[in-house]
Amino acid sequence: MKFKTLTLTAVMALATSAAFAEEVRVYNWSDYIDEELLTKFEEETGIKLIYDVFDSNEVLETKMLAGGSGYDVVVPSGTFLQRQIQAGAFQKLDMSKLPNAVNLWDVIQDRTSGYDPDNAYSINYMWGTTGLGVNVGKVKEVLGDDAPMGSMDLVLKPENMEKLASCGVHFLDAPSEMIPMVLQYLGEDPDSHDKDVIAKAEPILAAVRPHIQKFHSSEYINALANGDICVAVGWSGDILQARDRAAEADNGVEIAYNAFSQGSLMWFDQMAIPADAPNPDAAHKFLNFILDAENMAAASNYVYYANGNKASQPLLESDVIDDPAIYPDEATMENLYITTPYPAKTQRVVTRLWTKIKSGT
Repeated sequence: MKFKTLTLTAVMALATSAAFAEEVRVYNWSDYIDEELLTKFEEETGIKLIYDVFDSNEVLETKMLAGGSGYDVVVPSGTFLQRQIQAGAFQKLDMSKLPNAVNLWDVIQDRTSGYDPDNAYSINYMWGTTGLGVNVGKVKEVLGDDAPMGSMDLVLKPENMEKLASCGVHFLDAPSEMIPMVLQYLGEDPDSHDKDVIAKAEPILAAVRPHIQKFHSSEYINALANGDICVAVGWSGDILQARDRAAEADNGVEIAYNAFSQGSLMWFDQMAIPADAPNPDAAHKFLNFILDAENMAAASNYVYYANGNKASQPLLESDVIDDPAIYPDEATMENLYITTPYPAKTQRVVTRLWTKIKSGT
């Protein structure tokens, strides 16, 4: 019996190796794709797909900058992508192998070129904004029916924050997002690298610091969904997850997401091929597969995020494409901004400022 089992295993291994003459290794954010697409890719191409996940840009960046990651496709966010391109971590795309690139949305291409000039190294996978997650009932209870639930006034005016502290407010622990937000509020360039301009954010944040319950970049999802807090400054996709979890739990919690009326940061998750990818040809096949309108629509319909594929839009479910929290209207889109990585010296200034704000000293 043991001999037969070993023989069967050997036969299956041979069959598998025959079915998959090559393999492609993809490293993406967790729970960020319809897994049926992974099977579909293998069936259509005959390429074995090894799909791993990560949960922070820092984890990915450590692997990329160390070299020898072993991956063929990775998915960094825009600012991290830019830094990694400058470090030589990625190879240019061969557009002749990406005929489905004609499906890319020029509006998003224009924005991502700020991180990847000429979009030579990456394609957009998903994008979103940073804004306000609010427990509608609790915020109205505290501030009244005319509470500014789409304005930075909600979280940057001390008189509002003093009242909201009773029901809980979380801020992202992300200085590269929070400081530009305050600069935008002040009418300054949110992408400023001028230390004197950046310093203008400190008194605004210091004034509301006593009323911020926690700085964290993920705990606000469950905290909002469970009704434990009433406001979070966070990422659109995360807040929409909180909204959906609350709805599924039917716990009486109504969560809404709003981009800031003053203008929100726009973020992008980009697919790119490492410079030392073991199988760049298969990587291009995977990217071209993702660029197919039907496949990209399936991904967005699963994760409820906007994507950079114009041709996919007619195939999106109405509660995705028609939700302004996912696909903002034209006026909101025009009001969004992007930022670029701080130079090392400026980054140290930003880090010191943020540490001071978080500590409340």
